Amino acid sequence: MGTIDTGIAAAAALFSGVAAMAAYKTAKEANRTSASVAQIERDRWHKEMTPQVEVRFDDSRGYPELLVQFLGPAPLMRIEAALRIRDDKERSGSQIGGGPTAQQVADVIWGPYRFRPGVDGADALGRAVAPVALLHHGHTRFALEPTLAPSWYASTQTWRAEHDGKQLRLWVQCSAEGHKPWLLSADVSTATSGLTQLQRRVVAS
Repeated sequence: MGTIDTGIAAAAALFSGVAAMAAYKTAKEANRTSASVAQIERDRWHKEMTPQVEVRFDDSRGYPELLVQFLGPAPLMRIEAALRIRDDKERSGSQIGGGPTAQQVADVIWGPYRFRPGVDGADALGRAVAPVALLHHGHTRFALEPTLAPSWYASTQTWRAEHDGKQLRLWVQCSAEGHKPWLLSADVSTATSGLTQLQRRVVAS
């Protein structure tokens, strides 16, 4: 092979390599775009499938209860809902010397009601209940009771005056087969019986 032929062959190899690299980059970018579009679609579908859950405070039977109903969307058919009471505000800041410890503060349910400990799957503090299965348009009830004033409070009367009639704040984590969980929140009025529509806040990872 002559010098010219060798040069032509080398140039052809170079152009071939450049073309191959360009094709690789194009394919890689296409895959990245495709993956991005697919993720956007999955996120959209996940948002559309956010469970519609209604929570109601009810004392019509002579004692306080929390009614939870799964309204849809119908394609989910069945969800598991795990309820947890949130405090009235963030209380994890620095503690005053000689006052309650961070753990003591965390053990207090800062709000008007707690789940009745040991009933309906409630834990010992009455902060959370075990997950419960709900079918489409199905509902369940959870027993409630007034929260307890912490030992360092001036009096039970002071505690009740500060919390009676206030909203019961909740986290509700919903899960369904084939979907990532949803984390919902609600502020439920306890002044009078009524419905509160849960609002989607964050998607649990």
